[in-house]
Amino acid sequence: MATTTVHLVRHGEVHNPERILYGRLPGYRLSDRGEQMASLVGAHLADSDIALVRSSPMLRAQQTSAPIAGPHGLEIDTDQRLIESGNHFEGQRMGHGQAKLSDPRNWRWFLNPFRPSWGEPYREQVARVVSAVHDARAAVEGREAVLVLHQLPIWLTRLSAEGRPLVHDPRRRQCGLCSVTSLRFVGPHLAGVDYAEPAAALYAGAVDATGGKLS
Repeated sequence: MATTTVHLVRHGEVHNPERILYGRLPGYRLSDRGEQMASLVGAHLADSDIALVRSSPMLRAQQTSAPIAGPHGLEIDTDQRLIESGNHFEGQRMGHGQAKLSDPRNWRWFLNPFRPSWGEPYREQVARVVSAVHDARAAVEGREAVLVLHQLPIWLTRLSAEGRPLVHDPRRRQCGLCSVTSLRFVGPHLAGVDYAEPAAALYAGAVDATGGKLS
């Protein structure tokens, strides 16, 4: 049976001077450093046998996709299944103002971390990304595909692939900016998961999706 690899690439750093949880809000683009990160992941994958590049509809993912698709002469397809996870606190600064955990009006959003109650259920995120992965795998059988998306859906998909619980500590996610989580298949069966951080040299001082410093 053919060996096929589907790479899940997280987008680069976003221009977010207000440090809010931008989620699915439109218009959030890569920062200058994010564009450098995208170039690094593009170089990392330039010699791979990439036959397909699909992206989340969010601008930051589309921008990250461009230097990946370019060396292979590919167009970028958009896949709605790769969109960022939904979150009740989108547009707010976590731990500040209306998003404070100490505000009793918010307690109902934190009642069930297993679902989670503040946003799109973990299992639903896994289901849509896994569906996109298998469609990409079937489309490029024997070669490689790249899906460019977002940290939480990637991490949940990896946890599911490795048979681990979906409930987790967000501070312990192994899914850095412009990281590459590679799912290796033999035929339709998952054979292994690999991980790389081609943009790690740019992490110092970078800001993650919630507005916090990576280091």
